[in-house]
Amino acid sequence: MRRSAPALWRVSADGSMPVNPKTSRIALLLGAFLSGLVLFLGAIFLVTGLSPSPGAGVAGVGGPFHLVDQNGKPFSDQDMKGKPYLVFFGYTHCPDICPTTLFEMSQLFRKLGPDAGRAGALFITVDPDRDTQAVMKAYLASFDPHLRGLTGDPKAIEQALKDYRVYAQKVPVKGGDYSMDHTAIVYLMDKDGHFVAPFSMQRTADAEAAELRQYL
Repeated sequence: MRRSAPALWRVSADGSMPVNPKTSRIALLLGAFLSGLVLFLGAIFLVTGLSPSPGAGVAGVGGPFHLVDQNGKPFSDQDMKGKPYLVFFGYTHCPDICPTTLFEMSQLFRKLGPDAGRAGALFITVDPDRDTQAVMKAYLASFDPHLRGLTGDPKAIEQALKDYRVYAQKVPVKGGDYSMDHTAIVYLMDKDGHFVAPFSMQRTADAEAAELRQYL
């Protein structure tokens, strides 16, 4: 079942759109500064139904990273060279938007069929304290094997968040635990690792596969 509303804005752990009241002011300021340009383009593409042309990305979104995949192996942006790929930031304790998006990405890669190996998809945690390599591996076992889960040193994750203009904030909950408010955009990167545009997951898997094939 596909979502009916675009996941362009920050989402709370319960899947609702409003940000926690205690962090609303910070979220608005930080989100406007870091994500405004990306969200503006995403809205245009989703509302108009237009697909970006290859190479028509935005400078300053994305960058080099050095993390660890769900198998415990070092993984960097260079490992994706030569393949277009999707990037989604989330966390394994996320109850709604993250598993839904990963499920839809899995459907997309199944629809690609024999072309699936020519593209890639990265799920980068915004919660490295809990999302260890072992946790990521167990979590991703439920999704398509082409999805690569990445975690790592908190400083390395923080740099990736900054480079991709991702908002992520811990929100305390009862019992001393916490959830994460975070940006819920799927980023489309080209074969050279350059950002193309937000990738809409609000379409059929056939339509999504047709767009991704343009960059193979």
